[in-house]
Amino acid sequence: MKRLAFLVSGNGSNMANLIRRIKKGEIRRAEAALVISNKPDVKALGRALEFGVPSVVISHGDYDSRESFDEALSECLDRHKIDLVCLCGFMRILTEGFVRKYYGRLVNIHPSFLPDFPGSHAIRDAWNAGVKETGVTVHFVDTGVDTGTVILQKKVPVLSGDTFETLETRIHETEYDVYPEALNLVLEGKVSAR
Repeated sequence: MKRLAFLVSGNGSNMANLIRRIKKGEIRRAEAALVISNKPDVKALGRALEFGVPSVVISHGDYDSRESFDEALSECLDRHKIDLVCLCGFMRILTEGFVRKYYGRLVNIHPSFLPDFPGSHAIRDAWNAGVKETGVTVHFVDTGVDTGTVILQKKVPVLSGDTFETLETRIHETEYDVYPEALNLVLEGKVSAR
């Protein structure tokens, strides 16, 4: 059984979906062990409480550098004996040292069909580009921005009647299916970071 931590910065809808699926046995070989937020008073912390999963706030504003924040994050993960770290809307770029320490144990979900539209505004960027399809990617985290080894991807078409909001909703619905499937591949040893 692998101990999973979830890094969050806001709403925590992907985190909640993953914890729910773990508790139902749909994500196998996993225990939802810890939620860490870099911001206090976010909805994700309330969701963690509802699921009975311990949570910690490590506020990035309390640290004078990205390195010192990541060191505190690392100490917390090690103290809780975390095997796999799932980024769920975690809006911080992790330092190279942190990524190297946990390489192959850091997983992120991104709302585009990478390598298209990396970065924090992927859905908006795809919408503004007028593409006919976008998608969802689950990948291992490396030292680049959304450049790690792909675990699983799924395309999402942009429909003729779409608004930005309807596209965004369909992308998020796709995330809720793809992230659990990707985690099962990782937990079963079927994929690994290169």
